[in-house]
Amino acid sequence: MSMQFPTEQFAQAKAVQMPHRGEYGRTFDLHPALFALTFGAYIAYIAIMAAAFADADMAIPVAIFVIFVVAGFGTPALWAKVAAPAPGKPPVWATFIREGFECLTGHVSAEGAMVQVLIMPAMLLFWGTAVAIIAACVR
Repeated sequence: MSMQFPTEQFAQAKAVQMPHRGEYGRTFDLHPALFALTFGAYIAYIAIMAAAFADADMAIPVAIFVIFVVAGFGTPALWAKVAAPAPGKPPVWATFIREGFECLTGHVSAEGAMVQVLIMPAMLLFWGTAVAIIAACVR
């Protein structure tokens, strides 16, 4: 719901300086460890599925899945390497934890950003492990 505010209220408002939240504008503002964890979770899921349903006929599909995941993370990594050097220092884990992440909709804490980025890979890994356990029990 929207409310109308009188112009006089804004005329009397005190102008304050925006808080400094670090340097942004890098190729990818999230810390690289989050990309590594996501990549590792997807590869671990493929490894769990390959081990749970090991068969000679599964070699080609598993290889295709691995190629897709490597391409999905490798292409942006190559873009980051060929891009012009980003302003500021490379991201440091402690700085990321302290300052969080600035996105289009506003500031997100580091914990919030990690949950948003890692929830899908974590749930996929959990689901894959559950399927592998169920398949092992049924056989």
